[in-house]
Amino acid sequence: MANEIGRRSFVAAAMMAAPAVQKARGQSGKINVGWIGMGGRGYHCMNVSHDGNKDKVHVVSVCDTYKGNLARAKDRVQTLWGNSPKTTADYREILADPSVDAVFIMTPEHLHYPMMLAALKAKKHVYVEKPLAHTIEEGAELVKAARAAGKIVQVGTQNRSSKLYQRAKEMVAQGMIGDIHYVRAFWYRNSPNETPAWRYNIPADASPENTDWAKFLEGAPKREFDLRRYYQWRLYWDYSGGISTDLLVHQTDITNFVLGKTVPLSCVASGGIYRWTDANDDREVPDTFSAIYDYADKFHLNYSCYFGNDHYGYGEQFCGNEGTIEVLNRQDLHFYPQLLRGAAPAHVKARQEIHLNGPRDFGEPDGLKTHITNFIEAVRGNEKPVAPVEAGHQAAISGHLATLSFKNGRKVIWDEKTEKSRFA
Repeated sequence: MANEIGRRSFVAAAMMAAPAVQKARGQSGKINVGWIGMGGRGYHCMNVSHDGNKDKVHVVSVCDTYKGNLARAKDRVQTLWGNSPKTTADYREILADPSVDAVFIMTPEHLHYPMMLAALKAKKHVYVEKPLAHTIEEGAELVKAARAAGKIVQVGTQNRSSKLYQRAKEMVAQGMIGDIHYVRAFWYRNSPNETPAWRYNIPADASPENTDWAKFLEGAPKREFDLRRYYQWRLYWDYSGGISTDLLVHQTDITNFVLGKTVPLSCVASGGIYRWTDANDDREVPDTFSAIYDYADKFHLNYSCYFGNDHYGYGEQFCGNEGTIEVLNRQDLHFYPQLLRGAAPAHVKARQEIHLNGPRDFGEPDGLKTHITNFIEAVRGNEKPVAPVEAGHQAAISGHLATLSFKNGRKVIWDEKTEKSRFA
């Protein structure tokens, strides 16, 4: 899907959304918000949303299928906003409330599709965590639904709101690193054997009585109640794409943003479960993963992820013929001119190295606060979302292509005209 098509579609959607934006601003000037999914990510993002936006939003309801999360979220809203929100285990109750203007969907990824589709049908604005959906087909349907609804949609690829990445985009546009044909992206983590990756803590009181397993399974294969699958869902294909859709999509998306890319032409991925192989560890998604992407305009992206060593951390290296821009750990941007051992052209030699630090130079630890504020201001009619549904879908496609290649052991090809994948 071309950039121009995406821009036209977004402008049309924004125009359609105008009446709803006016309604959202209301007499109080606040947006009535419902939060769906109050686990670690949802709870954190709600706290972040309060910082600088307390007088712009009013959290009127919270939803979670674990009663412990629901109680904690209610207490937090009372502390931060001073009101007692409605609580429910059924997100449909929030969507049925005509006073709710917008919802934040912060649930396991297999639930993004049914929840967002229902929210758009209920005429709500939507902030949805990445990935946009659990499959390419679901994502395409959500793009169509969002355009038809004319509502504001922001996908949680928050790097787009980071001042560091926005500066990187400006530097590329200014030609500071010349022609770009290669990006290296990586995300390396490590954790002790006793607390392996994505084995989130299971509450001591967790039980079928306070954990609504049936609602968690919406859209997923039916299974018997399983504490691991509910509380550690990132480790299972039914609910997650693992590294591909939790981590990789951030970096393909920011490459798209900085360089003006969309969807790659092909992907080859490989890896496996190499780090945690205990007999009682039933994880399905890999802890070691690599993906190679080729794009239409002679561009190549090399991605790698490993959960057994965090020495190199997280980053992207944009390698141009005249220089390199490196963004590390969402904290530091470095620019290095390509001096060619002293043989570089004079205009390249004249460029000085640059180091920018997010907290020091921009007062931000990462882009999350700005990203949430951008969504709120878009609903209020003051800004456009920096990560609209089309961009979220493009980022997710890259992740899904990697998953398809990995699972099938074959190179996967993306056809932009038909918006379908096939194996080479």
